Amino acid sequence: MNFLYLLESIRNPFFDTVVQLITHLGSEMLFIVVGIFMLWCMDKKQGYFILLTGFFGVYLNQFLKITCRIPRPWVLDPEFPIVESARADATGYSFPSGHTQTAVGLFGGLAICRRETWLRIVCIIICVLVPFSRMYLGVHTPLDVGVATVTAVMLAFGMWYLFTKVGYTRKLMFPLLGALSALAVVFLLYVLLWQFPADIDMDNLTSARKNACTLFGALLGLWVTYIFDEYIKPYDTKAPILGQILKFVLGFIIVLGIMEGTKPLFNLIFGEGNLLARGIRYFLTVLFAGVIWPLTFKFFAKIGVRKHG
Repeated sequence: MNFLYLLESIRNPFFDTVVQLITHLGSEMLFIVVGIFMLWCMDKKQGYFILLTGFFGVYLNQFLKITCRIPRPWVLDPEFPIVESARADATGYSFPSGHTQTAVGLFGGLAICRRETWLRIVCIIICVLVPFSRMYLGVHTPLDVGVATVTAVMLAFGMWYLFTKVGYTRKLMFPLLGALSALAVVFLLYVLLWQFPADIDMDNLTSARKNACTLFGALLGLWVTYIFDEYIKPYDTKAPILGQILKFVLGFIIVLGIMEGTKPLFNLIFGEGNLLARGIRYFLTVLFAGVIWPLTFKFFAKIGVRKHG
């Protein structure tokens, strides 16, 4: 806590605002944006590498959170003040840091798989700034961000080693998706059936259950996506710049519409907060992003192409 008090002593409104913006680089939404952009517009091998690194990281992070059950810094020390604007996003237990896990896994993964020097430099800087931001805001301790950083780096390097050593083939993808599925089932059963201590924070346990169902639904969608692309209808990511922009922007707007727009309907059908509905919603979202929308890519590949003769 001494280091957090040191950071608290240098806070000011300007730094608070800047750091709050930086910390959003570790958000779930940015991970989704980058993952989809890589799959749709850049390189499917790198896209799956980023997504699988993130999925494995989230499962490890969530398992450690609900197993270790370490409270947030302001709970450990009621006298410690946090930046209040950061409180809303600081849900769940403290250890390890989810924002750090996401940011380092995502941008560390990009630094590994991309060859652009400027991009690697930017990604490495972000991998330093996001963990720092979590401590500056007072929502995580050095232990929280340190463990999350180490696990994210190890996962990213380990995953990329497999992708380069084995190759982006069925020989790699099926075992990885299978291992991820086993983790998904184990984690889902763990948070739903395990007899946790009576003093467990129910809000945190509910959050873990929601995350387990979200990840399970998204993973099922990822299975269908890979099988469809591998065996039925492979798609090409190439398109002129205008086609790429329209493909991504329009597609992502629809993805957000499915992810958030179906929530009221599912709440009406299943009841608010239903875990099954949450899993189905994310399954449908990934299904659209990985199977339905790529069927339009041939159309976008023609946009901006000059006709000769």
